[in-house]
Amino acid sequence: MDDRLDKQDEQPVGGPHPHAGFETVSLLLEGNIGDEAHQMKGGDLQLMTAGSGIVHTETIEGKASMRLLQLWLNLPKKDRWAKPRVQDLPLEKVPILTHKGTTIQVYSGSLAGVTSPIQNYTPLIIADIHLQPGTTTVQHLPASFTTFLYVLEGSLQVGDDANEIHRDQVGWLDRHAEQTLSELKLTSGETGARVILYAGEPQGDAIVSHGPFIGDTQEDIRRLYQEYRQGKLDHIATVEASQRILW
Repeated sequence: MDDRLDKQDEQPVGGPHPHAGFETVSLLLEGNIGDEAHQMKGGDLQLMTAGSGIVHTETIEGKASMRLLQLWLNLPKKDRWAKPRVQDLPLEKVPILTHKGTTIQVYSGSLAGVTSPIQNYTPLIIADIHLQPGTTTVQHLPASFTTFLYVLEGSLQVGDDANEIHRDQVGWLDRHAEQTLSELKLTSGETGARVILYAGEPQGDAIVSHGPFIGDTQEDIRRLYQEYRQGKLDHIATVEASQRILW
């Protein structure tokens, strides 16, 4: 989801809501979001493991302008009900590599010899890639991962066939069964390019999704709604200090 907000009034929006059975991956591109306890700014990443179930609050008060990318990431079945935790990676702590007109910021996983500190249940690569005009970069990714590119600025030619994708377009990469590395070639257009790369390991587990919950069965969904209505889900802000990780 690419959430773009240009709020011109003082009326608060958002509020507390539950999640369970998966992780939310939030990359704030512009603006600010959060409360006094922790506020995200442009370039920050937050990975929240809802796991066994939490209540989360996202409230925006007053006038605000922001842009937020959010991905829902399936947990492996064995970790479906993991203890909730939240990891915050501020922009200044994001590992970065600059080489021959290409700048790569690695938010999760490893790319271009750079590794993020983020802890993952599901193997996940997230990278913000900037290319100067007419620049080519070749990167290597697990061929078995589900991978897509989301263009934020400019245009790109992708692969040996030079398939072109432009601003606000998504390009899906081929996925293969082999546990090998796949070569990804990117060439920017005449105005350069900025693209977010997401690559995750498929889990192959059957899931049931309803509203803010993911489970293995319909019974999981009924149980989670019941626990939420009975006030049995803790707020993410109250989890143990060891489960709130600021890198």
